[in-house]
Amino acid sequence: MHFLQDVRDSMRLRGYSLRTEKAYLHWMRRFILFHNKRHPTEMGEAEIIAFLTHLAVERHVAVNTQKVALNAIAYLYQTYLQMNLGDMSFSLATKQRQLPTVLTRNEVNQVISKLTGDAYKIVQLLYGSGLRISECLRIRLQDIDLERLSITVRDGKANKDRQTLLPKSCEPWLTEQIDQALDIQTQDNAIAVGPSLPPALSRKYPNAFRQPCWMFLFPSHVLCRHPITNVLCRHHLHESLVRKALKPAVAEAGIAKRVTCHTFRHSFATHLLQAGYDIRTVQELLGHNDLATTQIYTHVMGEHYAGTVSPLDRLVR
Repeated sequence: MHFLQDVRDSMRLRGYSLRTEKAYLHWMRRFILFHNKRHPTEMGEAEIIAFLTHLAVERHVAVNTQKVALNAIAYLYQTYLQMNLGDMSFSLATKQRQLPTVLTRNEVNQVISKLTGDAYKIVQLLYGSGLRISECLRIRLQDIDLERLSITVRDGKANKDRQTLLPKSCEPWLTEQIDQALDIQTQDNAIAVGPSLPPALSRKYPNAFRQPCWMFLFPSHVLCRHPITNVLCRHHLHESLVRKALKPAVAEAGIAKRVTCHTFRHSFATHLLQAGYDIRTVQELLGHNDLATTQIYTHVMGEHYAGTVSPLDRLVR
């Protein structure tokens, strides 16, 4: 659709991430198809409410999915079309508080011991540094400080930078991984190819792809086309590599919990709090804006009912 291409250009002009762009365009397309390809300017509040109600009542989508769909349509009308929707008589479903899944230290060790290769290294950083999977895969060589044992996370959630811990136990394979990444960059540079870069940066510094600081720590095994500039480059590894390796590792470890890449970030925070570290320190390492978001881990570790004894254990037997 030419219309959606124009919307895509609008989002890129405003600096939206590729992931947000993809999600928003998906829900805009779904909205238009739901109403038999009517143009958005011919529709309004009633059609929007009908679509969102369909998602919630008939499709039973999660609350977060409803929010993304609503945000996409709000961008379409209020930002792109400059149409004021007013106060729609639609309220999102209420999301109940869900406690994150957390592994014990022994369980983390069991899972990691079942992994090999890149998946082993990446999961070590997810747990050892409290990283999101996307943050870990986007690490470039300039973001690693082996002397201070720190990692700089660039453009994290909400486009924020932060610093977090670099586990000393990762140091032996990190130096080897850096050397391997630099070897790949040297081979790529020989054919005038390098790591994928932000379009504005590559225009300002045409030879930046030759600088070691921009190389990914976990480079992809294949070359690809940049999604915006269409320039041949080498991106970082895909998230699916870790997910595919994680599932059999968890099964082999005999852990009856739903374990995802994000589980190791939850475990990182919980284990730091259990070790007695200040909650604000943990908040800073995780990059949370609101302390209330970090406080969920005190519920996971049982701090809110510390010292309470079950009445069953008080029964005289």
